[in-house]
Amino acid sequence: MVQKVIIENFLESLASEKGLSKNTILSYRLDLSQYIDFIEKEKKDKAIHSNIKVEKYISFLTKKSLERSTILRKISTLNSFFDFLVTENIINQNPIQQVSTPKKDNKLPVFLSVEQVDKLINQAKKDNTNSGIRLMTMIQILYSTGIRVSELIQLKMSSLHEKENFILINGKGNKERLVPVDKRTLLSINNYLRIRKVFMNKKINEKWLFPSKTSSQGHVTRQRFNQLLKNLGCKANISSKFISPHKLRHAFASHLLANGLDLRSLQMLLGHEDISTTQIYTHILKDRLKDTIEEKHPLSKEFGI
Repeated sequence: MVQKVIIENFLESLASEKGLSKNTILSYRLDLSQYIDFIEKEKKDKAIHSNIKVEKYISFLTKKSLERSTILRKISTLNSFFDFLVTENIINQNPIQQVSTPKKDNKLPVFLSVEQVDKLINQAKKDNTNSGIRLMTMIQILYSTGIRVSELIQLKMSSLHEKENFILINGKGNKERLVPVDKRTLLSINNYLRIRKVFMNKKINEKWLFPSKTSSQGHVTRQRFNQLLKNLGCKANISSKFISPHKLRHAFASHLLANGLDLRSLQMLLGHEDISTTQIYTHILKDRLKDTIEEKHPLSKEFGI
């Protein structure tokens, strides 16, 4: 049986060295538990982490008809785990490096159009209840800054830097970044702050920008926000496939690029450590550059291209 202490040491190293969030650590834990359950049922091969078992496990995941992105995430978890085992001299080499793994899809992200975002915000404006004002503010912050939903729900009152029109974000790996906020969103935040106290539970959760009396975490959960967003999208007659906090983040990125922002600046705003992550949006740049050439290049004018 694989020793649980090894897994705990691995997860502890992720938390301490990479500063990963609790949700990310939980995801690693669940992925590893599924893998361990599988290999412990496979008794034919004595080697616990052999390339044969890894190949069988990948085949097992594929047959479950999981999303390719989910399978790739699970494989990435194993890759990190095996690297840790090699570093700790528990195994000699990483078996992932000896097997064929599924290739990542170059699928373009689905995101809301400008018109759809307008419909969503206009629908939110119709609800003048305290909960409606809070939801409206959360949507505007998410769309105007492009922050992750985990960063949104964990915003603190101390994150607000209104005089400088910035919000301080504590991102992945506990890395901080400042993101600019437009005046309309600041007005929405100020409007919400007037009624924020109705969501507070004495002083227990006063540090959160979006406190919740019912959440054990003290603030609105991502599940609750996603549910409210889905309900709002339904009222606005927008297909559910376009509605999620992450799709609003995609909309932020795509709309900014379409309006002239460069990829490097977008990387900083999104908090991507590697620009290759930001490059999923290059299709927007290609369309924009094509339009620019057709509009600005002398040959286009001369030949009426």
